[in-house]
Amino acid sequence: MTNFGDLDIFARVVSSGSMSTAGRALGLSPAVISKRIKRLEDRLGTRLLQRTTRQISLTEAGQGFYERVLSVLAGLEDAEAFVSGRSARIQGTLKVSAPTSFGRMHIAPHLKPFLDAHPDLTLNLVLTDEFTDIVGGGFDLAIRIAELGDSSLVARRLAPVRRVLCAAPAYLASYGTPEDVEALKHHTCLRPHNNDAWRLEGPGGAVLYRPEGRLVTNSSEVIREAVIAGFGIALRSTWDVGQELKDGRLVRVLPSYEGSRNVALSAVYPSRQFLPAKVRLLIDYLAELYGPVPYWER
Repeated sequence: MTNFGDLDIFARVVSSGSMSTAGRALGLSPAVISKRIKRLEDRLGTRLLQRTTRQISLTEAGQGFYERVLSVLAGLEDAEAFVSGRSARIQGTLKVSAPTSFGRMHIAPHLKPFLDAHPDLTLNLVLTDEFTDIVGGGFDLAIRIAELGDSSLVARRLAPVRRVLCAAPAYLASYGTPEDVEALKHHTCLRPHNNDAWRLEGPGGAVLYRPEGRLVTNSSEVIREAVIAGFGIALRSTWDVGQELKDGRLVRVLPSYEGSRNVALSAVYPSRQFLPAKVRLLIDYLAELYGPVPYWER
């Protein structure tokens, strides 16, 4: 039977991407770490890691094994918490990925109560607008705003996401207000850098429109500031521009149309039977904070 310590060492090597880093965390030398990994591979009769002088990567067998090891280790943590009655005393580091703007606006302001309630917990919050490799990056959890497809990951819906077409009053005063989707081609539209089409839902059903404009950027925050400044029409989430819509700095354009309702705010995590208590607590906290009618919609 495989030694559970070897599984923990393997998981730490993968999450850190380095035997020396894993060794420092565990108080073991790189030579000992290497020996334990080789012992595990010999026991399984397959290579789990590809080693070069610069990096370590998972083999195909190693990837599948790693996902299952995470499940085993999470189950052990859950069992220990149940037996010891320490579920309220959460420890360790929780590594979370989230979109840049959403993380700044709707996660960061609410972290203090959560961390105050769990003083032994450290949160490593990584903000990026790219979809991170949760398993390969060693993330416990990712917050995503997307229409999620099939994957080996588990997703829990935290809140609906409404996206509306909007523009500054000054822009509409200068260039007029479009009366239908077809009229958007006569306007400056602030398009995403990947040139994805706008998936809209309106009175006649789903509509696909590919926006055109003179500004291309990989920054969602640049698009936000540009639409407020009167540069054009944008498709924005209400969590992002709700206050501007309320105070009149932005107004709805084609109000009978909205972005696809399949897009949602979700917590995504590796598939496992038992979630670590620290991950479950943060997911529950965010689900209660946002809810079916999130505060930016009230």
